[in-house]
Amino acid sequence: MLGLSRYQWAVLFAAWLGWGFDVFDGLLFNYVAPNCVPTLLHLTIGSPEAKSATLYWNGLLTSVLLLGWAVGGVLFGYLGDRIGRTKTLLLTMLLYAFGTAACALAPNIWVLALCRVIAALGIGGEWAAGASMVAEVVPEKRRVEAGALLYTAAPMGLFLATYVNFWVAGDWMKDSPETSWRYVFLFGLIPAAVAFVVRLFLKEPERWQKAVENAAPARLREIFAPEHRRATLCGVAMAVVALICWWSCNAFIPTVASGLAQSTAAAQGLDKSATLALVEAWKFKATFWFNCGGLLGTLLTIPIAKMLGRRPLFLIYFTAAAASLFATFGLDLEPLTRLTMYFCIGLSIFGVFGSFTYYLPELFPTRLRATGAGFCYNIGRVIASIGPFVVGAIAARGASSTISTLFYLGFVPLAGLLLLPLVIETRDQVLAD
Repeated sequence: MLGLSRYQWAVLFAAWLGWGFDVFDGLLFNYVAPNCVPTLLHLTIGSPEAKSATLYWNGLLTSVLLLGWAVGGVLFGYLGDRIGRTKTLLLTMLLYAFGTAACALAPNIWVLALCRVIAALGIGGEWAAGASMVAEVVPEKRRVEAGALLYTAAPMGLFLATYVNFWVAGDWMKDSPETSWRYVFLFGLIPAAVAFVVRLFLKEPERWQKAVENAAPARLREIFAPEHRRATLCGVAMAVVALICWWSCNAFIPTVASGLAQSTAAAQGLDKSATLALVEAWKFKATFWFNCGGLLGTLLTIPIAKMLGRRPLFLIYFTAAAASLFATFGLDLEPLTRLTMYFCIGLSIFGVFGSFTYYLPELFPTRLRATGAGFCYNIGRVIASIGPFVVGAIAARGASSTISTLFYLGFVPLAGLLLLPLVIETRDQVLAD
């Protein structure tokens, strides 16, 4: 299938697992935040004070995660060009697995933040190693398909995070919300086992080995040399717009769903147990629709990129992102309808990321590929980290503020359309050595 050999499929699957668990570990906090934050702050779960604190800390810790992600992405992207893709993939997976599991033991909110930073370093570093390895191993004519398939691991990781939280917090330990979140974090250890399998069966790409055999070690400043500067600016610009939208929106899916569920439960006179059950069910619904849209949107980047090109792809997805945000958070919708609209948000805001796994590696030569792609994809998180913090700080004023703030987020992809002249068109071009 797709003309890939067994080993090429093995490389793609290993990178797919690495990225999927990367997203899984990265987003577990968002689902446990309504229980985790109040517990660590000694607040009553579900109280007005707890809701406000959860919004604030969710935004703050998501921003902290993004900053750590950015540092890890640049650091391990550079390391991937120095020591190899496979070794870097192993190191990053181990780092984010143990960092996430350590969150289960956090005695207070500050230790939790520290554990999140440790996990973030590995989470940020994994992407560049996996994307570069896949781009260099698969045939030229299948690079787009392989890259998009690699990114389908992201919605799968979100599905898994949603399911684990729903199973643990919504079923197995539904009567113990003060401790259920700790068990959810322990599932972050799963990638550690996968990492050892990766190390046993994968070798460094021959393309990379040949490129570095007689060449000077890669240096970060090289991606700003005149011949690479536009590629770097182009990659950063597109990534920043996409990252601000994705994180500012996705980080608050559980919060939005929880607020809508609690308001509905209060209107219906449901007791505490029924309210908690409705909250977990609606968080699952919202994320389910977001993931479904993201999965379809990721796959749609394949025909769009191959038939129309990379620049039209960004035009289509950014326009759709703005429209979906304005409609979901600007129209007067029933709660369940608003949750279903997350499909449209996922289709555009989530789906566009399917292009970065093949587009960013196309911008740089082999010896700078992980460094350049890792920098572009992750340094944007420094800027994007402002988004969740601002949204969280404003939303902490009340549930209605969350909806209205997310509505104004729709202007970010519109601003992204102004940056399209920077985009370098790589359609039908051979991967540079």
